[in-house]
Amino acid sequence: MKIAVCEDDQEQLKGMLSLLHSYLAARPLLDGQVVPFQDSSALLAEVESRGGFDLYLLDIIMPGLNGIETGLRLRELGEGGEIVYLSSSDEYAVDSYNVRAFFYLLKPVEEARLYAILDRAVAQLQRRRQGAVLVRTRNGSRRILLERILYVELVGRAMRYYCTDGPVDSPSLRMSFQKAAAPLLSDPRFHLCGASFVFNLQHVAGVTGQTVQLDNGSCVSIPHAASAPFKRAWGRFWLEEGSEWSQ
Repeated sequence: MKIAVCEDDQEQLKGMLSLLHSYLAARPLLDGQVVPFQDSSALLAEVESRGGFDLYLLDIIMPGLNGIETGLRLRELGEGGEIVYLSSSDEYAVDSYNVRAFFYLLKPVEEARLYAILDRAVAQLQRRRQGAVLVRTRNGSRRILLERILYVELVGRAMRYYCTDGPVDSPSLRMSFQKAAAPLLSDPRFHLCGASFVFNLQHVAGVTGQTVQLDNGSCVSIPHAASAPFKRAWGRFWLEEGSEWSQ
């Protein structure tokens, strides 16, 4: 497990690293690695050049891009790692919903509280990684992790899976789109939108009119009649996800 910590205060960074190393030492099966950063630009450069992390602990107030802006940039890069925010104030808590943050933790950070949150974040990561769907393609079957699917669209008579690493096309369907999408729709992250789309709500950053904005920066136009119910479904999903915060 790779963990990134971004904190501009050197003493606070040192303290957080000590806590994380103790946490990982008590959980050797995680095979954890912690990488410190003192500004968001260094973190983002690392992610762009070498790939992302499983877990991000981000300070909110930092020079340059703040923690919220950094989180949004990570999502635009397609990063699905869990984000835990660290702040001395709760004024940015609402903004962090747009980043799909796992938790918003107030400083000073208590060891027992941090460890409990990390355990829950690790459990969620493991659940997500176990979820996958087997997709028939013209070149044989392909296993795709659910967390990597942005959305699925009916294109002609085939299903096109738009994934974080590129599109995947199925052969022509011999059943309805909704029936073919049933394995996805059994997962609460996925929602049928109109007759031709299934979206992974975890990757939806916003809904404006008939436009769905995804966390990789792309936009998808949906039917007018589907817009309002889809926006309600997206809101309910994140409201339920946000219940993590009150625990």
